[in-house]
Amino acid sequence: MDSNKDEAERCIKIALLLESKNQPDKARKFLEKAQRLFPTDKAKNLLESLAQKGKPPDENGGPVNADGPTMRHRSSHGEEPNVSAQGATDSGKPYTADQLDAVKKIKSCKDYYQILGVEKTASEEDLKKAYRKLALKFHPDKNHAPGATDAFKAIGNAYALLSNTDKRRQYDQYGEEQSHPTRQRNHRDFEADISPEDLFNMFFGGGFPSSNVHVYRNGRMHFAHQNRPERREQQRDGGLALFVQLMPILILIIVSALSQMMVTQPPYSLSYRPSAGHIHKRHTSNLKVLFYVGDRFNEEFSGNNMKNVERSVEEDYISNLRNNCWKEKQQKEGLLYRARYFGDSELYQRAQRMGTPSCSRLSEIQVLLDG
Repeated sequence: MDSNKDEAERCIKIALLLESKNQPDKARKFLEKAQRLFPTDKAKNLLESLAQKGKPPDENGGPVNADGPTMRHRSSHGEEPNVSAQGATDSGKPYTADQLDAVKKIKSCKDYYQILGVEKTASEEDLKKAYRKLALKFHPDKNHAPGATDAFKAIGNAYALLSNTDKRRQYDQYGEEQSHPTRQRNHRDFEADISPEDLFNMFFGGGFPSSNVHVYRNGRMHFAHQNRPERREQQRDGGLALFVQLMPILILIIVSALSQMMVTQPPYSLSYRPSAGHIHKRHTSNLKVLFYVGDRFNEEFSGNNMKNVERSVEEDYISNLRNNCWKEKQQKEGLLYRARYFGDSELYQRAQRMGTPSCSRLSEIQVLLDG
């Protein structure tokens, strides 16, 4: 948090400098960034002054020039947002007519494929590309048009369901007849298993900070100010049904745990594990992979048995490297995408410097195996 606070202070100073150079739009962006990093009254007062009077106050929060011209916010496309009663949300944040039209278009879609703008034959990569573009466009912290939150939720639900092979197959067969993707009451089989915000954060390595207005319960988005008695009643009635649905899963977990207790523990670990007795270091003869064994390992394994163990060690090690490499690439790709979309040069440089050590190690091993 201290690093966020320092960065927020730096953003405030840059904003004041930009305003003194008559660049209010850029100043506002830095102030909004400061609020996201570490909310303060100073940044809040500066933003309010920019919005109402066109001139920020000094660093203590006092106005610099109360007679300055009114600030006119511009969208990223250079259009002037509508800030009338029809052009602002309850929080008073502006939005453009294009944003409102886009929200209406999403809410008018009849199925999940239309929401993402893809064909029914779309591949997993097509779904990812469509979700990345729409999620950034409709996130509630970027799009303040009425209904943007519902549209964002619909987009997340659409990707979460269509990226699940089994649910997608069921949806292709029954979905259009039994559910409408942008309504609150979807058919139970076609609801996403993850909240839209969590899905967004998985894609973009943190994404936007969650607003205190958005509350998630059981993986679904609600508003903190909406206390509906009928929804609470539905949740109480659904408690028993949920327990009955979870019973097979609980039984499966118990059976799996019991079976694991009866299975012989592997003779090695890739990490130091005193609880399993794997405390002695060894290296495989081929790739020199470090692993740990128990006290009686040398007595129990030799010859072909030893070769089989080392082969298993190396296979596990390479499998772990592949998984970690994929995660590193996903994180780096997400940060680069965010940086390019928002024009954040600092984030872009940080993403460029981000290393992928697992991928590098995997390449080295591939060279050894090919050689």
